[in-house]
Amino acid sequence: MTDLQLHQVLHRETTPLYVFDLAALPQRVATLREHLPEGVGLCYAVKANPFLLSALNGVVERFEICSPGELVLCQQAGLSPDQYVLSGVYKEPAAMGELVAQGEIGCYTVESMTQFSVLYGAALAARKPISLLLRLTSGNQFGMDQEEIRWILDHYGEDPCLDIRGIQYFSGTQKHSLKRLARELALVDQFLASLTPVHPLRELEFGPGFPVAYFPEDEMDEETFLTEFADLLRGLTFRGKITLELGRSIAAGCGTYLTRVVDVKENRGEKYAIVDGGMHQLVYYGQSMAMKHPPVRPLSPRVGEEPQPWTLCGALCTINDILVKRLPLGGLEIGDVLVFEQAGAYCMTEGIALFLSRDLPGVVLCTPDGRAVLARDHLATHPLNTPNHQKEWNLWKD
Repeated sequence: MTDLQLHQVLHRETTPLYVFDLAALPQRVATLREHLPEGVGLCYAVKANPFLLSALNGVVERFEICSPGELVLCQQAGLSPDQYVLSGVYKEPAAMGELVAQGEIGCYTVESMTQFSVLYGAALAARKPISLLLRLTSGNQFGMDQEEIRWILDHYGEDPCLDIRGIQYFSGTQKHSLKRLARELALVDQFLASLTPVHPLRELEFGPGFPVAYFPEDEMDEETFLTEFADLLRGLTFRGKITLELGRSIAAGCGTYLTRVVDVKENRGEKYAIVDGGMHQLVYYGQSMAMKHPPVRPLSPRVGEEPQPWTLCGALCTINDILVKRLPLGGLEIGDVLVFEQAGAYCMTEGIALFLSRDLPGVVLCTPDGRAVLARDHLATHPLNTPNHQKEWNLWKD
């Protein structure tokens, strides 16, 4: 976003505010496709930023959904159900029965033997075949061991109620190491190769966890990184369909967070600026007590003033609400607006939004044709923290 565009947005809306540049999304996806092998599909993780769904419709092949609420968001955005990959470690049995009966989910992931039983039972009850991706664990609470996947394929690989497409694998995010990615791809490739003689699978959905440079020390040659990762994909023996599940890498660069200075002070020689936002609205991956400097700048910098170290603190009543420590700035005054970039992924959903019952920020979407759309007004959270006494019962009686 240009400073002129941000000033124009602030003529209509007040801070704190998220501004998402929708024109940046197809450009980002085009950059990824330019460096990846031809035919590799992209799946967008809805949890990264649910406000981008309509803009990504037709730009990526799939949308990963991890909760009933995210499913509703995709439905409201008008996405085609065959684009849905219903994932998540908890799949409520009654809800799965309804969804399978409706037949409107493109594919389900299987995270455990319990989930397999729930989904298979729902398919039998509805007399409708379902498509599955079996998630291979990377050594945490997600997915299943190789032996469990083999058992499912041995016993149900030919079942007419199931279309077991392939394997899903995801081990984390912000991966800067190509050696690590090479090891993970080799592990999955070897496993798929071991299955091929009896159970040839046709699809791999892989989460590479491409890194986003939130801090100066994270800067890297992304073009070289993507080119070398593409070579890893070309080196696989697996020849089925490959889809990369991404969220942060697609969404981060389109977002800007705006917050206004509401107070300035100097305590024991340290300059502090209090802003109307805070850590409950701005979550950068790996930030620890703001010891790193994220991409932030004043919207209207004071030219010619000697930079001094400012610590930027949010509006929460906790000493942890520090956005940046000792950031060199040429003076700050009440009313100044600070621009945090790379705020397109997770910032608006991952923070402690209900703490102190502060309002949620507004959300503005800037469209490629030059319009600015208020997608969400500032939203009061105190109703969510208010007892409503809708139900009452006696604990001492059956």
